[in-house]
Amino acid sequence: MSQYLYLSLTLGSIFIPMLYSIFEKKFHFIQYAKIAFASIVLVAIPFLIWDALFTHYGIWGFNTTYHLPKTYWGMPVGEWLFFICIPYACLFTSEVLKYLYPKFKISKGLVVLISLFLLFLIAYLLLFNFGKWYSTVNFIVFILLILLALYKYQEALQSFYPIFLVLLIPFFLVNGILTGSFIDEPVVWYNNEENLGFRIFTIPFEDIFYAFTLLFSSQLIFNHLKRKYHGEKS
Repeated sequence: MSQYLYLSLTLGSIFIPMLYSIFEKKFHFIQYAKIAFASIVLVAIPFLIWDALFTHYGIWGFNTTYHLPKTYWGMPVGEWLFFICIPYACLFTSEVLKYLYPKFKISKGLVVLISLFLLFLIAYLLLFNFGKWYSTVNFIVFILLILLALYKYQEALQSFYPIFLVLLIPFFLVNGILTGSFIDEPVVWYNNEENLGFRIFTIPFEDIFYAFTLLFSSQLIFNHLKRKYHGEKS
């Protein structure tokens, strides 16, 4: 049964959001299903390529105890579904929070301060850890995304920064299990020579910025498609 753990975690994360999407009539998120999945798939493609390359070069890998034997590009089915299920659950949560609490956002001034702090912090870590592949690629992508957001999408950051703090709660739970919390061995192992070697519980520090990049990219594309096809400002 342990071979189903990874698959169960990914499918379990989308189960409740999908039920609410279909049957909750007031917000009725299912009306955005097409643009939600389009946003998620467009972001998933480069992340899966990144994932496959890092798997191939042993920067991370998967414990065969916790996934089904069949793999594609070296990645189990649970890993492929991770890039669909987790972003959908988070996008759903983000949109529900914005619908229920439209004032749940921070000021543009605070957006700039937080962004500059993160840029200096990550640039510093990148400078002194350049060449560690997970840290290097992850931090460069994060920096480029924040610079783009500061230039063009500050309004999106106003709501996404506080929402991301909420999303970190299920993130720490699911990613904690994947990295070895509560179980004998990690589902996903990391080569610590390619990261900072600093973990929050069992989770590599870099994973927080990896998650931010994955989820915020999906959110930006979703916002664009929502305006284009539904005439709504997100």
